[in-house]
Amino acid sequence: MHVRIGYGLGTRTPTLDGSRFGDLVDALEDLHFDSLWLSERVTGACPDPLVGLSFAAARTRSLKLGTSVQVLPGRNPHLLAKAWASLDRLSGGRALPAFGLGVADGAEQAAFGVARGERAARFDELLPQVRALWAGEEVGGATIAPRPVQDPVEVWLGGRARSELRRVGRLGDGWLPSFCTPDDVVAGRPLVEEEAAAAGRAIDPEHWGALIPYLLADGPLPEPLVAAVAARRPDGDVAAVIPAGLPALRAAVERFIAVGASKFVLVPVVEPEDWTAHLTDVGDATLDLVT
Repeated sequence: MHVRIGYGLGTRTPTLDGSRFGDLVDALEDLHFDSLWLSERVTGACPDPLVGLSFAAARTRSLKLGTSVQVLPGRNPHLLAKAWASLDRLSGGRALPAFGLGVADGAEQAAFGVARGERAARFDELLPQVRALWAGEEVGGATIAPRPVQDPVEVWLGGRARSELRRVGRLGDGWLPSFCTPDDVVAGRPLVEEEAAAAGRAIDPEHWGALIPYLLADGPLPEPLVAAVAARRPDGDVAAVIPAGLPALRAAVERFIAVGASKFVLVPVVEPEDWTAHLTDVGDATLDLVT
């Protein structure tokens, strides 16, 4: 099993200043983190993920470039496939697309023009179209060019609900859930594998992971995050999904590794004052787990 540790900003870390974002990207590359993952929130302070990843691609040579996640329903499949193919070629094959339905928020849904009840069906229709375009096939009377370097491009999906797990099995190449525990991974993996087998597919044993939000140290959580955890986890056990401090973060990664997960995205709940210093500390605490 090959453990890989990447880093994400989530939707609550407003690192839009070019200098600070550049410091973060440079530190991730210099410290040999596996990847950078940017989330999408049209109405939030986080950068547009493909614009941010393009900025990162130009400053790096090995850092992989992922989304956690990019909203799929409401997008034109040709334009989306073209954008990802362009990023993949310009970065030398470092694109890691991960797609989702989008948050259940009125303003966000208005931005994409897809009603909440229509999102799942649109997702299931669009992802195969995007894959077909990457493979050089015609969709709706048009192809895209150039094609991505990667063939195929591997798509990661998240989610813990039964419908989301089944979608990972039918359509995804990897599973990257958030606000989860190792027990959630143990419980969810058989359902993903069952659905994949029913569709004549299989998920690579290396493509099980987790997105792990963490606190820099013991302290209160931002209220929006408390609400987000409560919405996703009625049990209310925040400490189970958000480790506080770097020793607790390392222990969380080790627990996930013990149940077969190997791809991780670490996400700070609070933005550090000095990205380079903080990422050095995070690397010291976790990167020796990489295999």
